[in-house]
Amino acid sequence: MLVNYSKILKTVFFIFCVSFSLTAQKINSKEILRLEEAAQQVEIIRDKWGIPHIYGTTDSDAVFGLLYAQCEDDFKRIEMNYIEKLGRLSEIKGESVLYNDLEIRLLIDAEEAKTDYKKAPLWLKKLLNSYADAINFYLYKHPEVKPALLTHFEPWFPLLWTDGSIGAISTADLSTGELKAFYSGNNDKVAYVEREKNVQTGSNGFALAPSKTADGNAILYINPHTTFYFRPEVQITSEEGLNTYGAVTWGQFFIYQGFNENCGWMHTSSNVDVADMYVEKITNKKGKLFYEFDQKLLPVIEKEITINYTEKGKLIPKKIKTYFTNNGPIMAKRDGKWISLRSMNRSMTSLIQSWIRTKSKNFDDYKKAMDLKANTSNNTVYADSKGNIAYWHGNFIPIRDKNQNWSKAVDGSISATQWKGLHEVDKTVHLYNPVNGWIQNCNSTPYTAAGENSPKKQNYPPYMAPDGENFRGINAVRIFSKGTNYTLEKVITDGYDSKLSIFEVLIPGLVNVFNQVPKSDTSEYKSLSEAVSILKDWDYYAKENSIATTLAVEWAYKLDPIILKAYIDEGELDQVENTKNFAKNAVITQMIPQLEGVIKDLQSKWGTWKVNWGDVNRFQRSSGDIDLKYDDSQPSLPIGFGPGSWGSLPSFKSSYQNGSKKRYGYNGNSFVCAVEFGPKIKAKSLLAGGNSGDINSKHFYDQAEMYQKGQFKDVLFYKEDVIKNAEKTYHPGE
Repeated sequence: MLVNYSKILKTVFFIFCVSFSLTAQKINSKEILRLEEAAQQVEIIRDKWGIPHIYGTTDSDAVFGLLYAQCEDDFKRIEMNYIEKLGRLSEIKGESVLYNDLEIRLLIDAEEAKTDYKKAPLWLKKLLNSYADAINFYLYKHPEVKPALLTHFEPWFPLLWTDGSIGAISTADLSTGELKAFYSGNNDKVAYVEREKNVQTGSNGFALAPSKTADGNAILYINPHTTFYFRPEVQITSEEGLNTYGAVTWGQFFIYQGFNENCGWMHTSSNVDVADMYVEKITNKKGKLFYEFDQKLLPVIEKEITINYTEKGKLIPKKIKTYFTNNGPIMAKRDGKWISLRSMNRSMTSLIQSWIRTKSKNFDDYKKAMDLKANTSNNTVYADSKGNIAYWHGNFIPIRDKNQNWSKAVDGSISATQWKGLHEVDKTVHLYNPVNGWIQNCNSTPYTAAGENSPKKQNYPPYMAPDGENFRGINAVRIFSKGTNYTLEKVITDGYDSKLSIFEVLIPGLVNVFNQVPKSDTSEYKSLSEAVSILKDWDYYAKENSIATTLAVEWAYKLDPIILKAYIDEGELDQVENTKNFAKNAVITQMIPQLEGVIKDLQSKWGTWKVNWGDVNRFQRSSGDIDLKYDDSQPSLPIGFGPGSWGSLPSFKSSYQNGSKKRYGYNGNSFVCAVEFGPKIKAKSLLAGGNSGDINSKHFYDQAEMYQKGQFKDVLFYKEDVIKNAEKTYHPGE
């Protein structure tokens, strides 16, 4: 009798693995067998850029492969995203973020997510199960990976974060500081401070109809501006009609911005009013709290929330009594009044919408996905293989009393301020196939999205589109109003237009003010005069070898912050209007000392104030850490384009780090893609740095020089092309 030693060794190895897993991940042998079988249903092909192309028989197979591949590339980002959404950051970062956790706990209810999972339709539950199975299988297969907190992932986790956007929650303009002041009892010591709205966020989305393209095919340009490395590039395919390529947010199982063979979608951040503040009338009767609603007193709902925070290696529990009315949780106290918040920060419908749009076969399919009205944070730019282009400004939009100013806190004690359902999509601000043949949105007003063919502001209530114009929007309209015969290459070229259009307004104002400065023979005056002359002769385009770009960008950041105001409320002036007013009315003290300060700072750091922008503005990726450290002594690449805040379509927001001599980028162009919907998909893409978060991987930095130069790679959409360019083919766990 022959002894099958190979089989015996495999059995012994299997028993060892089971034994190890029981200790490390608490997965029993039956579960391991199930996961091993599931892994065999998935094929992952990594192409020459390290991009994972996932192939499965079913959609749930594809999700399993997708999450496993994500874990391989950057497990820590997946974990951190869900630590945040669970409201458990304090367990890692300590008491300093305790009220950030409280904010999440008040607005994203884990118990509701668990309930949604139990009642989810079978197809969705399979996807949720595959999400959890894949991550847990990865942790079982990689005992060397040490999670910061989450050693086991639950299938209801994705129901905490259902639309994929970079922002976690919608809070109107209520700040975490106000929340802390209210619930810590220090409300009288903390003044109301509006939530920061001027952070460089957002994206560009462009769609071109067949009438504007060289080959008569629609083209979509996908250009999110996010924190770098927030989304990797992937493809997921199944035999159930799934074949989607694009950018996926770490830890989510749907492609957020991308395309299939029929259509594509690009999301830009929206300022549509989706969350409202209410002034509550609170009464204390014999130690019990009541709120007034339609002249009746109703009991305030009280919930005790326990948040654990780490201190000196130990977890300290902090119990916080929180309050709710029919409008939502109490979030602040202003002028002695309690302020509650109504919002929708997660829903199963939103997750369903996020998935089904990726499988849309045509324009009607995509509109049906939009009809779910569950996307709270995005505008959408769309194009398809039939030549349709479209734009929706927001999606989830509550119907409200038009007599109220919804950008302010409204009276919570009357039914007149209650939401009255949701607006039908065709009643919201949208565009279908405008005759001009192009659509643009740069987190700007929808009322210039198609030039003269844009929606008309007077036809919509203010809360539907409070967004104002910005200088990226102005730049995009200028470009596409003139452009014709677009190819992928021409779209990419125009998408990299680096004109800092804000300076068309600011520099003439500077020249006018400088003419009022008394002339002097001092070296300071001569330097100032020369700097103004350089700026006056500049063409406003950011370039690596441009001294003017350095002077202008540094100077603008020292000016009145009003010119940075990115998002506005009803009745407020937008960035363009604010900048024009500032430039027109500025006096010497508002412009000249600021430029003198730039000259002094550059002279101190560089020994001269005549410094090229590329010497200052740098791209550096020295580790896979989420919180990157930057170092002047380490290698970095010069970047020629500038921040989107000042009008550049490609955005690269940089800042000085811990006294550094150079500015280092951390936000802006990340995943960028141009796709043409012809008989066959043609697409080109680019990613900041590379697809892997592992510094030891060759795909950690293999796109960095391409990113620097704006050189795009060919997208490998069809399997035969993927196979020709395959670097590795395997099943999860191998």
